[in-house]
Amino acid sequence: MAPMPQPNESIILVVDDDESVRLMLKSGLTLSGFNCFAAESPGEALKILQAYPVDVVVTDIKMPEMSGIELGRIVKTQYEADVIVMTGYVGDFNYEDIVQQGASDFIQKPLRIAEFIARLKRVLSERNSKQERLKALADLKLNLDKFQRAMEGIVQAISVAVEMRDPYTAGHQQRVAELACTVAKEMSLSDDDVYGLRMAAVIHDLGKITVPAGILAKPGRLSDLEYELIKNHVRAGYDILKQIEFPWPLAEIILQHHERLDGSGYPQGLKEKDILLQARILAVADVFETIASHRPYRPSLGLQRALDELQDNSGALYDSTVVSTLIRLVSENRFPEFR
Repeated sequence: MAPMPQPNESIILVVDDDESVRLMLKSGLTLSGFNCFAAESPGEALKILQAYPVDVVVTDIKMPEMSGIELGRIVKTQYEADVIVMTGYVGDFNYEDIVQQGASDFIQKPLRIAEFIARLKRVLSERNSKQERLKALADLKLNLDKFQRAMEGIVQAISVAVEMRDPYTAGHQQRVAELACTVAKEMSLSDDDVYGLRMAAVIHDLGKITVPAGILAKPGRLSDLEYELIKNHVRAGYDILKQIEFPWPLAEIILQHHERLDGSGYPQGLKEKDILLQARILAVADVFETIASHRPYRPSLGLQRALDELQDNSGALYDSTVVSTLIRLVSENRFPEFR
């Protein structure tokens, strides 16, 4: 067997039970600067493939042990080599069929070495281009993953900042995010839309950093002025985020999560389908969590009170599909923290 080739040099494996063809191709490839192995059978070829990083397998079709088509299938499923098929029985095979089975090219015998080398170089060029594209895609994915992790870190930092400002609702945003995303998945939103909804939900009360702490923690009834300041938190959150180019409409979801289907919500009085679906989901999750959870300035109003609020106003204030989905999930005990 030939010595191990040097790195970064193309390695070609010729497989043919005709010795004259093997010798002719090996000689021509070697003279053209390629590292070349030759095998007289598919079995010998597979041993070479296990030992060396072959770039291209050039195989005859009709051989005693197995056909070149069968060998090609093994090569494409178990190794990272391209396959060029050659045969003298062109009438028995269709070019398109051969290529569809994984071959990179199909060459007729008798071979003209100059044409063969030219077509081999084309296969190698396409192979190199594909590898460069795959590397570029891998690099892009790595950069996107880094960006996503950085973005998640920023969003989580914002969430913590909001809860430090308003400790009375600590954990509220995270719980709402879990509720909203579980509902969204059940409604068959895409993974990307669910991810964007989570990013919006964990900071949906961002604008409360502009509201005086005394108002946020006030146990009694709010005055009209205090309530207007509270209502302004959605606009404030929107204004903070609107200049940041997120891949999802985070600012708009946050702006709309207190809108209601009949137009009675705020800050824009939007109705029905004018409200983003993600915002409609977030609205239901937010109302449910707020009513069902304990607050330091008041006890939980109870799970049933939260369900009644949603059921009584389904289709009027809240999206009926979202409401029915959340109620079903609660009945299935998908949210054991709310009992």
